[in-house]
Amino acid sequence: MNPKIWTIHNGVAISIPREDIDTDQILPKQFMKLIDKNGFGKHLFHDWRYSDLEGNIPNPEFILNQEKFKNASVLIAGKNFGCGSSREHAPWALSDFGFRAILAPSFADIFSINSAKNGIALVRLKEEEISYLNEWVSKNPGSSIRVDLENFEVQAGDRTFNFHLDTASVNRIRNGWDDIDITLKNAKEILDFEQKCKAEKPFLEVHW
Repeated sequence: MNPKIWTIHNGVAISIPREDIDTDQILPKQFMKLIDKNGFGKHLFHDWRYSDLEGNIPNPEFILNQEKFKNASVLIAGKNFGCGSSREHAPWALSDFGFRAILAPSFADIFSINSAKNGIALVRLKEEEISYLNEWVSKNPGSSIRVDLENFEVQAGDRTFNFHLDTASVNRIRNGWDDIDITLKNAKEILDFEQKCKAEKPFLEVHW
């Protein structure tokens, strides 16, 4: 089963309590050279995660290099996560590493659109709720947080928080749909329109 298709996710949580984490910090531009969505996870948060330019020497201080957090899939961050360039490579890197949910007070608009297409739920919580989760993770390193897209709940230990996520994003994540998949759902209507257009306006038909 495709791990990027999910409705309820339980995953190890990490906290990077910084505001305005932009797409170049998520994935520096020099690593945007692959021709598909795979392989970007190695360079996620590259400048924080490694002590060298090539990415061969892990920075032991960075949370993703610590043993309890190496398989993290839920990220807690500060407000305006994903700001900066509109590049879709940033959510590609997060998804390829294994992240399925990001919890923050707010997200950049274009990053929000791109994330759902890659199986990542962006969960907006109040700042005081994010502060609680940051503290909870620091006290319970390596513990899991549960994100439920059916009931729109986040559960950490004995605390539960509610959130809202638009239907379109939920459907993308639960079904693994990207823009092409959504377009093809209307394939019959598109074909009908093309045939009608050819019949009514044959002079518009292009012959290659």
